[in-house]
Amino acid sequence: MSSTEPDALLGPADIRDLAAKLGVRPTKQRGQNFVIDANTVRRIVRTAEVRPDDVVVEVGPGLGSLTLALLEAADRVVAVEIDDTLAAALPATVAARMPERADRFALVHSDAMLVTELPGPAPTALVANLPYNVAVPVLLTMLERFPSIERTLVMVQAEVADRLAARPGNKVYGVPSVKANWYADVKRAGSIGRTVFWPAPNVDSGLVSLVRRTEPIRTTASRQEVFAVVDAAFAQRRKTLRAALSGWAGSAPAAEAALVAAGISPQARGEALTVEEFAAIAENKPAGSKPAESKPSESKPGEGKPAGSKPAENGTSANGTSSTAGSDA
Repeated sequence: MSSTEPDALLGPADIRDLAAKLGVRPTKQRGQNFVIDANTVRRIVRTAEVRPDDVVVEVGPGLGSLTLALLEAADRVVAVEIDDTLAAALPATVAARMPERADRFALVHSDAMLVTELPGPAPTALVANLPYNVAVPVLLTMLERFPSIERTLVMVQAEVADRLAARPGNKVYGVPSVKANWYADVKRAGSIGRTVFWPAPNVDSGLVSLVRRTEPIRTTASRQEVFAVVDAAFAQRRKTLRAALSGWAGSAPAAEAALVAAGISPQARGEALTVEEFAAIAENKPAGSKPAESKPSESKPGEGKPAGSKPAENGTSANGTSSTAGSDA
């Protein structure tokens, strides 16, 4: 069977047959909504601009819908799967449907939040249908731990896609927007309907493209220092930055001093600032102020809730299973 033949990919009947043989019943707890449309996964691969020399890492491959499409286009694919049953079955699915590409596939049976290294060459791309209830922390963790990832395309809940790609001044601009922009240029890359999943989710899905910055943000502050400012600013997003950053700086006057030094109005709010401006604030933290502890990111539907918590009416993962969430990296 050639990898270019349509039946190399998984269709609706294939997905249901595989699930039945494995005794897999999609559950909300792990966000299992499997892609059953070959055209959709090929569209994802095209939108991700996967190249023949790419080493692609995929999180939550599930039954392998997207995995097989990635193997058609990339040099190598490394899939990270937490579910015992799905992880055990995926290599056999790849071997059966694309035997000529099986040696180009590797499986890591682990929680994506715990993975610190991957087998083989360094990954150049991340393409995944991320579990919606942990999408943001998984995405940010992968970008932080694997700086060789140049291009990313993820499918997430439409609301989360909007937040990730939001610009300053947008009402949904927040922690995920700023932190994603620390690593990459982020944009919406399309929408995905509900009918391409089994079972059909209760929410729409969106594609988000992230192209890693060729030059890091110019700042003397560390990522952790900048993210601490971001977390503090949005923990009380209705307040002015002078008030919202008072805990971070040690007092409201100290916060005002840092803001003025950074060239930012103390009366501004976090939703108006770019990532570069957050970095400037971090650089000007008053000497002797208490060390800031990074708080969990604002908890909105689908943004970094712990695995096992009830997703916000999500159909969660498009094609895979959830990984245990940590704080936004």
